[in-house]
Amino acid sequence: MPDLSHHARQLRAVADALEAQSDLTEDPLVPHPDTLEIINGRHTTRGQINYAVPDDLQLQRRIRRYHADHGVQHGDIVALALDAFLRAKGYPPVLKPTKVDPS
Repeated sequence: MPDLSHHARQLRAVADALEAQSDLTEDPLVPHPDTLEIINGRHTTRGQINYAVPDDLQLQRRIRRYHADHGVQHGDIVALALDAFLRAKGYPPVLKPTKVDPS
């Protein structure tokens, strides 16, 4: 049987290098700065999303409670939560480049 220990060491080195490149200490629930900029923007256009979710998760009640406790609007709560989830799963938004003031 061939000795594959050299390949195993190479794979381990690659895995270690990839782990070092990724910021595993970053909290995925902290809103991304781009997301906060969009949500806090005065002229942000908004679209409606409507999905059926399990009632047992009590999402509407929990969103209302979070809004009452923190003053964050319902749509912003949903946007922050979905954005954090989708970014963590590898689906970041494709954002339009910001316009630079020529002055």
